Amino acid sequence: MKVVILCGGKGTRLREETEYRPKPMVPIGGCPILWHIMKIYAHYGHKEFILCLGYKGAMIKEFFRNYMWNTSDTTLMLGSRPAVRFHDLHDELDWQVTLAETGEESMTAFRVKQIQRHIPAGEPFLLTYGDGLAAIDINASISAHHAAGKVCTISAVHPAGRFGIISVSEDGNIHQFNEKPQFEDAYVNGGYMVCDHRLFDYLPDDPAVMLERQPMDRLVRDGQLNAYKHEGFWQPMDTYQEMQYLNQLWAGHKAPWKVW
Repeated sequence: MKVVILCGGKGTRLREETEYRPKPMVPIGGCPILWHIMKIYAHYGHKEFILCLGYKGAMIKEFFRNYMWNTSDTTLMLGSRPAVRFHDLHDELDWQVTLAETGEESMTAFRVKQIQRHIPAGEPFLLTYGDGLAAIDINASISAHHAAGKVCTISAVHPAGRFGIISVSEDGNIHQFNEKPQFEDAYVNGGYMVCDHRLFDYLPDDPAVMLERQPMDRLVRDGQLNAYKHEGFWQPMDTYQEMQYLNQLWAGHKAPWKVW
């Protein structure tokens, strides 16, 4: 299945990094977070990617256009017959990457609508955001989607705890203090969605519409939105602290999303 990744937002809450680069290009362990997301999908056999570009999309184009230059040791033969020798092979040799311009100011629904021409009629596809990592079984989510028979299946995840939780009695005594627990009890949309081609019928040709607003509301009203519950690791990268946390996990060889 083709994998559509939303890569066009400005990431204003991570301004320390996104002032200079698009959010999906913020590095985790020396490689863009986008690369990590793609590696998760590729591990499960999904290696045809469609990247919805917007803000500073030229940097994403440059990364993939010069992928071997960016990821390999290189020997240059100079002189009248110049040549280039790349020393390293990698697992990405069979990836197919479509770089689609979807507008710098577009909202998410319009970005997805713009890439409809790259998805053959009737073909389901995978869809996610370019800023979240998860130890998720992609193929299990696809099976759940097919079993439900609905237009869209989102991965329902527990939000990472950003605030300490305390248990307080009526007299003010604190009985529990848990500094930033990994998970909270509620579920949120963690991305990593599975979509029927019918999803495009729910997307208006309007750059101001967000996928998470009117289209999702319509899917709910029509009984066409399904959830695949993912109880394991999920972590967005919305802030500088979350970027540091993901880098610490990678540096310590404790990255739960590294399934490849």
